[in-house]
Amino acid sequence: MTNAPADPFQGETHGSDQPSPIMPPDGIKDDWSDADWETAAASPAAAHSDAAKAALAGFTGEAKILNQEEIDRLLNFDAPSGDGAVLSAIERLVNSTTVNKDRLPMLDVVFDRMVRLLNTSLRQFASTNVEASLMRIEWLRYTDFQDTIELPALIGVARAEQWDNQMLVSIDSALIYCMMDVLLGGRRSRPGRIDGRAYTSIERKMTERMMKVILQDLGQSFDPLAQIDFVFDRLEVNPQFATITRATNAVIRVRIAVEVERRTGHIDIVIPYSTLEPVRGKLVQMFMGEKFGHDTVWENHLKNELMRSKLELVAVLAETKVPLGEVLAWQKGQSLKLRINPENAVLVFSKTIPLFAGHMGQRNDNIAVKIDTELDTKQELIDGLLSH
Repeated sequence: MTNAPADPFQGETHGSDQPSPIMPPDGIKDDWSDADWETAAASPAAAHSDAAKAALAGFTGEAKILNQEEIDRLLNFDAPSGDGAVLSAIERLVNSTTVNKDRLPMLDVVFDRMVRLLNTSLRQFASTNVEASLMRIEWLRYTDFQDTIELPALIGVARAEQWDNQMLVSIDSALIYCMMDVLLGGRRSRPGRIDGRAYTSIERKMTERMMKVILQDLGQSFDPLAQIDFVFDRLEVNPQFATITRATNAVIRVRIAVEVERRTGHIDIVIPYSTLEPVRGKLVQMFMGEKFGHDTVWENHLKNELMRSKLELVAVLAETKVPLGEVLAWQKGQSLKLRINPENAVLVFSKTIPLFAGHMGQRNDNIAVKIDTELDTKQELIDGLLSH
């Protein structure tokens, strides 16, 4: 009598060279799938491999711990390219999903001011207690924002009039349904389940009014930096119809959480980075009114010193063209006749820049020039001196 082997994968060997079929342990026979039976029947020797033992360990309640190499291979980390070549720096830069951005400290100040304005505006809009708070400000690509929109949602497209560009305001369904309950007198009702149905005309009109309130507060928040009016354009349900920039362009998404009657929703404000380009110089300031090292005292001192400096002026009575051959034939003491009269205009130059125009005259037995007009190049000269 032969004892049964301890290993469930070990079978008895008979007269033939082929090993006996593998039988699963008692209690798990019904748990084996057809694929497991086919694998074990096709190659009994493979049952002794680590993969087969790991599969059986899953049935028996045991767990196999993967090492770091197996985890990286499973998640496709550090996977070589098809030709085995290492990606170049340019290819890594092109394939990068990160968004290079400038630090805009004043943007935090703008939206912090907007949250304070929203607390007052939404309380008046809903006639109840509303708490708005700034959650985060993110820099991402526009296609990434479209992928993160929680549908169903209403997306409003607005125009920045002075900047000649567009932006988006997205309100999630939780906040829309909450506002509907509050405005229609259902303050104590529990939050309803979001079933993905189409929005009614009443919900769309209410959301449009709410977006106009948000845009008005956003415009007031930018007032200390620049005068800007955000005008509501249209309301969209499909994110594809609300596209305002290229998919790979950088945008700034500001998420504001709004709590109404112990129910919470959020508002997303999406502004393309190119929209903020007209005021980017002010948004990079660390605080309001920063001069970036601009010293007015030194500027006034330099201006006063320039005004006291001496400048050599040349009055040109007339100009004439003479052939080079005649110029080479000139002798010492020779007189040149310039056919001019006192009515001709005289130009006053500083180096090669004409500054004034006048007429020639005489004063105290000296030849003088009476300045009649100032030329436009005078201001250009002053600006050029002050800029340096």
